[in-house]
Amino acid sequence: MEYAYNSYTNFKHKLKGDGFMKITILNGNPNADNAKFDNYLKNLSDLLDSSNHTVTILKLRGMDIKYCTGCFGCWVKTPGECVVPDDMRDIRREYIHSDFVLFASPVIMGFTSALLKKAHDKLIPLIHPYFELVQNEVHHLSRYDKYPLMGLLLEKGKDTDEEDIRIISDIYRRDAINFKTSFCFAKLTSNPVEEVANEINGI
Repeated sequence: MEYAYNSYTNFKHKLKGDGFMKITILNGNPNADNAKFDNYLKNLSDLLDSSNHTVTILKLRGMDIKYCTGCFGCWVKTPGECVVPDDMRDIRREYIHSDFVLFASPVIMGFTSALLKKAHDKLIPLIHPYFELVQNEVHHLSRYDKYPLMGLLLEKGKDTDEEDIRIISDIYRRDAINFKTSFCFAKLTSNPVEEVANEINGI
């Protein structure tokens, strides 16, 4: 089954003049023993490199990422930065300078890994605390002129069902609205890696 969704938004996104993208892959695999997942991302990166994209894989499990406490310090005390210093500062910088970001994770208990969720939560300094109406919905104002396009790559677990994939995809699709961008696709690692690369090349 394909999990392709049209974004609610029509945000304009300009690529580099040569048409090639700066791509960041957020590897949310928490288990070093799951080499199959990491290898899939490495093979995907190699294919994208061969298409002249610039690809960076951030292996989150090897990084110092503190939990968001919901203190809103990133909005009122140190605007645009979390008050707790950790590696998310570098991750946010990589994120905002990308053309496309792939959120990649095994499905664990019906959602992405806690590791990827933790990193995703701490992207909130990239938007303003203030609000605007977007298609009659209240969403945060953008802090930057451009945000990367978003994609999702999931590895199904033994008890992952179609509803799990749909819910995760819908949440990311909705999140794209806050980040003034478009959710391009959701794919599974059961798809051939060439298929995922072609999907990205077609953006």
